[in-house]
Parts: sequence; C-alpha cells; structure tokens
Amino acid sequence: MELVYSIIFLIIGYGFGSFSTGYVVGRMSGHNIQSEGSGNIGTTNALRTMGAKGGALTFAGDLLKAFIPTLLVRFVFCPNMGYSPEMTYLMTLVIGLGVVIGHNFPFYLHFKGGKGIAATAGLLVSTTNVWMVLICLVSFVLIVGVTRYVSLGSLAVVIIYLIEIIVYGKMGGFGMQGAHLMEMYIIAALLMLSAFYKHKENIKRL
Repeated sequence: MELVYSIIFLIIGYGFGSFSTGYVVGRMSGHNIQSEGSGNIGTTNALRTMGAKGGALTFAGDLLKAFIPTLLVRFVFCPNMGYSPEMTYLMTLVIGLGVVIGHNFPFYLHFKGGKGIAATAGLLVSTTNVWMVLICLVSFVLIVGVTRYVSLGSLAVVIIYLIEIIVYGKMGGFGMQGAHLMEMYIIAALLMLSAFYKHKENIKRL
C-alpha cells in the first residue's frame, strides 16, 4: 500500500508541478518566455524578461505549487489515514519530489521546464524546521551577494539541504530509522541531482 500511495503522490505532485507559472505569467503579459532570454521558464529568466513583477509572480507561483500539496498531504491526508509521523513526513517528500519533476519536465512544454529551485524551496519550507530554512536562505543570499551568480547560490542550497536532512535524520530529528530514513535521504539526493542536471549549462559557464 505504501508503494501504491507513493506512486499516486508522485503523479499528483507531477500534476501540480507541471503548472508552469513563468510560462503562464509570460503569456498573460505578452511574452513567450521560452523564446526570450535563456528560454528557461523559471524565476531568473522571468525576472530578466518580464521585470520584477513577472519574476516575483513566477517565484511565488512555483513555490506555492510545492508548498500547498505538501501541506495538504502532511496535515490533511496522512493524519486522516492514520499514518505515523515518519510515514507522513516521507509521503510529504514524495509528493514534493513529484512537484519538482513536473516543474522541470512539464509534458505539454515538450518536457522543457524550469530548474526546480523555487519548487524545492516550497518543499523545504513546508517540511523542515525554521533553522534549516534560515541556514539555506542565509547561505543563498551570501553566496549570490558575493559571487553575483544565482545558479551558484541555488546549487549550494540543494547541497546544504541534503546535508541538513542527513545530519538531522542521524540525530533522530525526524523520528525515523532504517529503510524509511534511507528513502528520505534518497529523495533529498534526487532533488540535488535534478538541480545539478538542470544547471549543467550554468556549471559549464562557471
């Protein structure tokens, strides 16, 4: 049953993630974001092609499309199904992973989506404690402020997130052990690898 729900949550998450905020905001403002700037539908290119308002709307939409379904799973579905806290947390990460995959590879845009950072941020905010969020946020701001590379700050955040998940998990912070803890580490690692894959051109330029 766990596997069945995991697959269902991945599919539902993919559906949420496939809503490409940058593409929709661009169309509403007379832009085809896929043919402007870098051609990416994420926040950075939205900011570059549509200005501060377009960039802010894109970031907010991409964050919320991960934030909302993860909260629903964590506080509505799993508690009503009688799931244990550890299973609830794991299923929350599963649907969050689905959102990031959908954002990065939306089927109706020929699987050419964003880079998943804003969606990952939504997952991070809804599933971790305030200190983990603050560490990621401060690290991102400092790295971008010093280097002027948003991509470098984004990649640093997904690395830090993985380290936080592993360290906090080893400390017993998630109340998990054994196979479920390993599954959580794997999901966090997949999020990191996905971000690096989508940033491969940025990495070459760096």
